[in-house]
Amino acid sequence: MKPLKSNLLPYILLLLSAVAYVALGYATQRTSFTQLLLLYGFCFGAYVYLINQKLPLWLGLGAAILFRILLLLALPALSENFYRYVWDGRLLAAGINPYLYLPAQLSRPLPAGLTENLVQQLPSAQVYSTYLPVPQAVFWLGARLFPANLLGSVVVIRCVLLLAEVGSLLLLLRLLRKMALPEKYLLLYALNPLVILELTGNLHLEALLIFFLLLALLQLFHRRLVLAGIAFGLAVGVKLLPLLFLPFILRRLDLKRFMLFGGVMLVTVLALYYPLATAGMAQHQLQSIQAYFHHNAFNASVYYMLRWLGFRLAGYDLAGSLAPLLAAVTLGAVLSMASVKRLGSTQRLMGYMAAALAVYFFLAPSVYPWHLTTLLALTVVSHFRFAVVWSGLAILAYAAYRSPAHQEDVLLLTLEYMTVLLWLVVELYLYRKRRQHANLAT
Repeated sequence: MKPLKSNLLPYILLLLSAVAYVALGYATQRTSFTQLLLLYGFCFGAYVYLINQKLPLWLGLGAAILFRILLLLALPALSENFYRYVWDGRLLAAGINPYLYLPAQLSRPLPAGLTENLVQQLPSAQVYSTYLPVPQAVFWLGARLFPANLLGSVVVIRCVLLLAEVGSLLLLLRLLRKMALPEKYLLLYALNPLVILELTGNLHLEALLIFFLLLALLQLFHRRLVLAGIAFGLAVGVKLLPLLFLPFILRRLDLKRFMLFGGVMLVTVLALYYPLATAGMAQHQLQSIQAYFHHNAFNASVYYMLRWLGFRLAGYDLAGSLAPLLAAVTLGAVLSMASVKRLGSTQRLMGYMAAALAVYFFLAPSVYPWHLTTLLALTVVSHFRFAVVWSGLAILAYAAYRSPAHQEDVLLLTLEYMTVLLWLVVELYLYRKRRQHANLAT
């Protein structure tokens, strides 16, 4: 018989983790980096312990959903993006296309619910909205139900994201069963503190992206190409990132099936954009995307190294040319991986998608912590755990907010990326030594 202490420890850790999540959601600002680091460090340590125990799946899933529900009434503390969500939603509720006007361009007096105070809170008031049609529908719902209540709109948006999160857990569980993998792998995603804190807690749209992407993958598993195309189109309607995976889907399907899948996806995307399609929208969207990639750098690795070398060798900032260059390298790497062999299973497809996403993140100018949640979801069906390590270290990026200038800490960035790269190299070495491991290269 196991000691009583051993039997109770998982439950004690789950209870203390719940308290820590409440503190993170309601009493921790991103400027309070030490408090954030300590609370997150405890949650991540408890998570690592729990996923390595024989924790009943129902208990882990129940705790994962409870941790998310505990954050239901909190205003996001680590991100200001939700102000733009509410702004766009209220624009739509007032019959105004959010893609056509900068906040300063709207004639005064502003429509009901759009206050000057809200304008001052917007993190990116100088650019047109970058949010795609699927999130815009969620923002509109929050504004319609609570036209003048900020917290009310946030709770509505969070409920939608929470439902998407629950759906993602069920889809991952289904995929694991279909692939004859251990069900406990689900807890790698379900209980991960970065996923809980950033998606449900801080309202990041990867919750919707992951749900539709997993739904598309499950439909591809069953060869339901029309449903897969619709789901993938909805994922693209959340963020453009899934377009990176199309070469791998082509290698999973033959050309005829891919044409059907791609045609349905394209029709879905066009249908999503149709209600907001007006003259000038495409130009404004392109300007916003260019501004994001050319002027927005955060928590990068290779990009920062090359920019530093540019300063040393050329004497000026090469950011304007580095972003498209690294994007081209990423595309070349994806096409190169896709040309190697056909992808005979959905598990292999997910592995190559994860590999492409890892390359993208290592080369991207901006890697915000919540971006990594998609990578984590894709690697759940493999034996690679570098994404789990990365999710634990990503919180170090918030050290930049200790100062008003948002100055990043080079030592912490180095620690983050060197640890992740070392872990990944070791896992790749072990894979080559132990071919029985099922992962992205099988």
